[in-house]
Amino acid sequence: MMRIKTVLAGLAFMALSVPMAQAQDLPLKAFFGHYQGNGIAESSDSLYFGVTMRDMDVVIEPSAQGFFVTWTTVIRQGGDPNNPDIRRKGTEIEFLPTQKPSVFKSSTARDPLDGGQLAWARISERTLVVYLMTIDETGIYSVQSYARTLTGEGMDLVFRRITDGQSTREVRARMVKVAN
Repeated sequence: MMRIKTVLAGLAFMALSVPMAQAQDLPLKAFFGHYQGNGIAESSDSLYFGVTMRDMDVVIEPSAQGFFVTWTTVIRQGGDPNNPDIRRKGTEIEFLPTQKPSVFKSSTARDPLDGGQLAWARISERTLVVYLMTIDETGIYSVQSYARTLTGEGMDLVFRRITDGQSTREVRARMVKVAN
């Protein structure tokens, strides 16, 4: 009996000592498709002003040398609760491969210090993350990240905005794949 416990303890130690196999990044084409859904936005003011609803539409498709990510967000906030103010924001960015595996750069990146926007993307396992960085006229930076994680039904989105080191907004959404 003691010998069996010793063998089991040794096997357990060996199993814990072996490095875990790292999950592989999905290929870029796994993210291609058209996704639609909605989510809730929270900010530091949400305690006082509540959360806002967002409708989202995302298309990820190949380009000649890389891929496009096109997204539209419809924001409903303020005004009469039965007839809220509605704003629509849309963005399209083409990303190109870099020398680093699973890392992509914007085809139109401009220096944020000159009023431009720096954009890049990376794949981490089942998640495609897009980053956007800007710097305002006073030197304060803002970084937005859009983490789009594939699920069985489509994708989950976690959007975060950090301005001058402070988290200023977070949006969580679920989207369904509606087309390839």
